[in-house]
Amino acid sequence: MSPDFIQVPVIAEVVGGHTGRLDDFKGGVESIIRLKPEFPTETLRGIELFSHLQVTWFFNLGSPEDVALHARSPRDNPAWPATGTFVHHNHRRPARLATSFPRLLKVEGLDLHVTDLDADEGTQVVDLVAVFQEMLPRGPVTEPSWPREMLADYWRDATER
Repeated sequence: MSPDFIQVPVIAEVVGGHTGRLDDFKGGVESIIRLKPEFPTETLRGIELFSHLQVTWFFNLGSPEDVALHARSPRDNPAWPATGTFVHHNHRRPARLATSFPRLLKVEGLDLHVTDLDADEGTQVVDLVAVFQEMLPRGPVTEPSWPREMLADYWRDATER
């Protein structure tokens, strides 16, 4: 039987970048994923050859009380259908984890300079890996129309808000 809870290490923290937990205008913001000093720099050897990272991070700026185990309209917009907890990409899911695919700009020691990481400054990173095109979804990705409507401004440049 598997445990009800697992422990994962925090391997890095987001330095700079977004603040204020905004829903949109996440594009064009540079930040640093700063690995903890106990990691040798060789853990990043070769990563600079990749354009993007897959970063798994913890919504540590929220709280367990934010978790919502019921169907609700995204962003409380009644024009969009009520959908279950595991449809939403926010801090209200039980594990409070997110995955982002920022573009890697450069590596300096244990600092990974990235853009388009939609995690706020101070966010705890629990895993990262280079993106392999072959590991991305296979075949067409389908979805209803409301995510496209809801996220129309998500990756707009942050300076436009």
